Amino acid sequence: MSHHESHKDIWVFAEQRNGVLHDVALELLGKARELADRAGVAVGAVLLGHEVGLLAHTLIRHGADKVYLIDEPRLASYRLIPYALAVTQTVRQYDPGAVLIGATAMGVELAPRIAAKLETGLSAHCVDLRLDKEGLLLQLVPGWGGGVIATIACPDHRPQMATVMPGAMRPLRAMERQGQIIELSLDLSERQLGPEVIRFRKEEVEEVPIEKAEVVVAGGWGVGSKENWAMIRDLAEALSGSVGATRPPVDEGWAREGQMIGQSGKTVRPTLYIGIGISGVMHHVVGMDQSKLVITINNDPKAEIFDVSDVIVVEDFKKIVPRLIQEIRTRRRRD
Repeated sequence: MSHHESHKDIWVFAEQRNGVLHDVALELLGKARELADRAGVAVGAVLLGHEVGLLAHTLIRHGADKVYLIDEPRLASYRLIPYALAVTQTVRQYDPGAVLIGATAMGVELAPRIAAKLETGLSAHCVDLRLDKEGLLLQLVPGWGGGVIATIACPDHRPQMATVMPGAMRPLRAMERQGQIIELSLDLSERQLGPEVIRFRKEEVEEVPIEKAEVVVAGGWGVGSKENWAMIRDLAEALSGSVGATRPPVDEGWAREGQMIGQSGKTVRPTLYIGIGISGVMHHVVGMDQSKLVITINNDPKAEIFDVSDVIVVEDFKKIVPRLIQEIRTRRRRD
């Protein structure tokens, strides 16, 4: 099956760890399905791992027409070199028109290497994807400090490749669908496998990951110090929510990398988003503007974040937040 049949198909890299699919795999399939239906092409999913055959059926139910499955013990743990080679070999063999990869820790490591091997372009951290009339994949990325959304296309090289932020797209509901599972083998010598995974230690995460939280309390540079940051945590805790951040608090070590919201962080859609001391550059806004109710506190009346807010409070948060925490805790005790 060479160029003629599949060279316009839209593929998704189906990230899984320990037999569990990453949400972004199903989110990408939803988008791929929408684009493929418009273009009249098929959706493929590349699934690597060991004893992950059941996941192939999940992928079909969520929109894949073909699952390219490489199932073998050497792929049981994620390893950069064999994973990159396996995807590259499969793409060369079937020649899809586009390959979409989640912008996860695994995806951002794999995607550039695969693109380099295939000598094609790659847009990173896309927030949306569209097709133009010619069937070219338009990749939407917040650009130039975030003031605009840049549209990137890759007219001359194939496949067209993009990494997409987790949470930026919606998965389809599982449906009863027919699909084809194509089992492939990995053509690699041991020497090509690179470092081996000996042991895997997982850090325990205390709170709900922000992309799943119903309430997110986010702080920005305006919070001012690590001591003040405790208020962000306390307010989130009082509301049984999760803590979010813009980049500066992460750089300063007040917040963790996994709490960063925005173009190079996470996309959140909570019922309630409270932003404190956040100026509101586009980089952050693209990660939170889908929240249902946005309340922001900033002592600068011209803060850009106010443009996307439902309730704005122009005041020093240090005067408000402690009282807010106390009031919420008191009411919770009464309930």
